[in-house]
This record gives sequence, structure tokens and C-alpha cells, in this order.
Amino acid sequence: MTKRQRSSAAREPVTVKAVMVRFALTGFVALVIVSLVTAWVSRSVGTDQAIDDARQVAWVNAQAVVAPVLTDGVMQLDADALDAVDAAVREFVLRGSLVRVKIWDADGTIVYSDEPRLIGEEFALPEDKQDVFATGQSHAEISDLDGPENRFEVETKLLEIYMPIETVEGTPLLFETYFRYSAVTDVGRRLWGQFAPVALGALLALQLVQLPFAWRMATQLRAGQEERELLLKRSLDASDAERRRIASDLHDGVVQDLTGVSLGLAALGRQNLIEPSQVEDASSAIRNSVKSLRSLLVEIYPPNLVEEGLESALGDLLSTLPARGLATDLSVELDGTTPHADTAGLTYRVVQEAIRNVVSHAAASAIRVEVAVADEGVTVCVDDNGQGFTTDDYVGRSRDGHVGLRTLGGLLADVGGSFEVLSDPNTGTRVAATVPHNVPPNTEVVS
Repeated sequence: MTKRQRSSAAREPVTVKAVMVRFALTGFVALVIVSLVTAWVSRSVGTDQAIDDARQVAWVNAQAVVAPVLTDGVMQLDADALDAVDAAVREFVLRGSLVRVKIWDADGTIVYSDEPRLIGEEFALPEDKQDVFATGQSHAEISDLDGPENRFEVETKLLEIYMPIETVEGTPLLFETYFRYSAVTDVGRRLWGQFAPVALGALLALQLVQLPFAWRMATQLRAGQEERELLLKRSLDASDAERRRIASDLHDGVVQDLTGVSLGLAALGRQNLIEPSQVEDASSAIRNSVKSLRSLLVEIYPPNLVEEGLESALGDLLSTLPARGLATDLSVELDGTTPHADTAGLTYRVVQEAIRNVVSHAAASAIRVEVAVADEGVTVCVDDNGQGFTTDDYVGRSRDGHVGLRTLGGLLADVGGSFEVLSDPNTGTRVAATVPHNVPPNTEVVS
């Protein structure tokens, strides 16, 4: 078959523990996600805040500390002018995370730096530094420590901020400061430390508050499932008792009466009290009726599987099919073992329900039944060469009230077995099931 329509009944009973574990795992995943999002947001906000703070520090140092002592003399590298700026920088500017100061002119010459070896050196001004001269706007970025003007830096990562500054005489220059980047990330970590307990604590408190409700819902769910299983068992027990009663009434009543009439007619025929041909016709009709009733008895209630054996019972079940135009093939491999009575009964019901569907819907000409013992239980496989069906056909039959296979699958799932239906249009159908060795007592399928 190239395409399969499956009806799987491999359901597992819902337990309170399983529901609570799923709830706890979901809460843990949510906690991890919130933690990661909070950490990312905190670091992002902290980084922006730290850069803004560095801008403010650089602006205050430029305008309040350096600008009042910055004269045009620095542009001629005048020693007194440089000493005045250097004294102010070392006393008031180089503090905390601020580790380097440079002052540039518009030609790219460093006219002052707290690193004396850079004073007087000329470099090509990057475009962003040229924009500061043109627009008067400050700029912040991660330093390129591979640049020749940064060859004396010992830090691994720096944040540089540069902005316009003027000498006392009004000459425009560029004031550049370098901050340790670790100070920027520290702000993000501090924010994370402040927000994490609140965010995670609230989420954890919510989880703890929800636990009793989740436990109650899981308990109610499990109670509902147990009630459903109990109702199913009671309905099966009631169906079993009713089948026994009907089978007993038919056997002890109609079948015995018809048998007696048949024998009586045969005796009258031998005494020539009525025409022998009439007796023969009536007797034959009655025998056929008795045969049909006995077949019905087998279908209503299975034979004694413990005494006669599963193979014999299945053989009786298949014996009525040739008269319906169905060729049969039965294979029972029990390896010398005798299945438990309840296991044998449920196995019989699986085969019986599958045969009913073949007779009613398949339009088949042959049917094969295979039963074998495996580690997990008794395996059943019923194949026919009929017309098959699609998933829509299967669902439609269920809506029309033909729920035998679905009920069978649900029952097998409840007792720990498995069940599936495989079919394709025009290629036949396979019903496969596994009946566990430890079927609970009195478990049978509603006919």
C-alpha cells in the first residue's frame, strides 16, 4: 500500500504527576525566557545610560575644566600653555573610568594628550571627527585600538567620546576622552541585578500561586478519566450479562423447540402420516434455522475459550463465512501457551469486530486471520482484499453510529494494548492489535 489511513489507540492514562511535571517544565521555560529577556533589556538600557553618562562627564570636563585654561598657545605647543592644560586634566579629569584625553586641531594634529609621546603628532582625521568640526555635535563609539594614534593604549576595550571645544581666543578644537568599556557594562549588570529579583520573583510567586490550582485541575481531570473508565467497565459488564442472558434464552428455548419439531417431523415422515417430500422440506428448513441460530449464539457470546481453546473458537467464528462467499485462512501460533481467559476473550472480540466490518462494508472475497503470542501480549492481524476506505469514509461511518472499531481501540488503550486500522481504497484493509497478557477481569467489547 502506498498510502495509509491510521486509527491509533496508543493513548496513555493521564496522571496528576504527569500534568504537574508538564506545568512545572512550562513554568521553568517561561522563567528562563524572562531571565534572558530581562538580562538583554537591562544590559541594553544600561549601556545606553552609561554612554549618556559618559557624554555628560566629557562635556563637563571639556567646558568647565579644560576650556577655561585652553589657549591658542597649545597649537604652537607652548610649554606653559600645555602645562596649564595638563595640570587641570591630571587633577580634575583623569578619574574613575576616564583614562585618556586628547585634543586635536582641524588638521589632525594632537595638540595635547596626557600621553606626552602623542603631542605634536599628526594623523588623518576620520570622517566622524571631521563631522564634529562641521556640525558641532558630539560622537561616541568603540575605540579602534589598532589605529596608530592608539598605539600606547593598554586597555583591551575603550569607549571614546569626542566633542567640539574652543580655546579662550575662540579657536575650534576637538576634545576627545577615552573611558574603560567595562564601566559601561557594569551599569548593565547593576540594572540586571536590580530588576532581576523583581521580575523573576514575581514570576516565581505567580507559579507558586498557580500550583494549587494546577493540582486541583489535574486531580479533577484524573477523576474524570477514572469515572469514564468505570462507566465503560460497567457498560461492558452489563453488555456481557445481557449477551449471556440472550444466548441462554435462545439455546434453552427456540433452538430446543426447533430441534424437537425437526425430530418430530422426521418421525411422522417415517410413519407415512404425511408426504415424505413435505417432511424433508420442512425438516431441512428447520435444520437451516437451527444452524443460523447456533451461528448467532456464537456471535452473541463466544464459546468457552478456556475449555475449547482460542483456535477452536476462532475456527467456529470463521466457519460461517464461506456461506457468505468469503474464503478464509486462519493461523494461530500460541507456542504451546494458553492465554488468560480475559486475554483470550478480548482477542476473540477483536477478531469478531474485524470480521463484522469485513462482512458489512468490505465487499471482500477473502479474509485471513493471524494470531500469535509475543512478549507484549497476543498479537492479532486481520487482512481482507476488499474495497478499503479513506479517512473521510472512516470518520463518516463513526458519525453514522458505526463505532465498533473506535470503541475497540479505546478499550485496548485503556488496558495497555495497541490498535490500528490500515487501509487504502481498492487495496483492502488490515486491522492490527496487541492484547496484553494482563487484561483486567470482565473486559470485553460492546457488540
